[in-house]
Amino acid sequence: MANILMVVSSADSLTMKDGSSHPTGYWAEELVVAHRILRDAGHTVQLSSPGGVKPTVDQVSLDPQQAGGQEKAADFRAYLEEIDDELSAPRILAHIDPAAYDAVVMPGGHGPMADLYANRDLGRVLIAANNEGKIIAPFCHGPAGLLSAVDDGGTFAFAGRRLTVFTNEEELSGGTGENTPWFVETALREKGAVVETGAAWESVVVRDENLITGQNPQSSEDVAKEVLAALAE
Repeated sequence: MANILMVVSSADSLTMKDGSSHPTGYWAEELVVAHRILRDAGHTVQLSSPGGVKPTVDQVSLDPQQAGGQEKAADFRAYLEEIDDELSAPRILAHIDPAAYDAVVMPGGHGPMADLYANRDLGRVLIAANNEGKIIAPFCHGPAGLLSAVDDGGTFAFAGRRLTVFTNEEELSGGTGENTPWFVETALREKGAVVETGAAWESVVVRDENLITGQNPQSSEDVAKEVLAALAE
């Protein structure tokens, strides 16, 4: 069985284009679905965050209208309570040894746009994991974390790689809208990533060798299943 590192944002707010503070964190569905599928398959999932801070769930993601109904919202809450001990004591990202893990998984929510996109510790982990061909699987806003993978010479580790991410269209229509401080899709394109997008709010997964990415919350299950398939190869 594999050891999987799940890197989760420590941020609880995002500074918007107009300077206001927008409450955020991780998106419940993304963390819950991926964690549960990987754990139930028998793999070890270890949480990590910048500073070892307990991640904050975006409360909007627990609203029944956003979660897909009252039953799903209740299920997400119950699972988060079940793993609260893990959430309360994540490993400190700066202390992570990439060699100890077979895969790095990064769920989204807007949190990664606040603290993962330029995190040097995450960049170190991702560059090392990528150099070893280990599975790297961010989805929704999680691919913002890929932007941290820039070496001392300024080279972006994922330039030329095929991936997907929460799209500008989705951000404008159902994300933080016109007040979004920056767009992850645009930033990845500008860094040289080959961004492939599908229909808004439909599951879209792109795999480029060891890099597995998902476009939105609806992609959570399919990303986790693709990680399982990759681990079995």
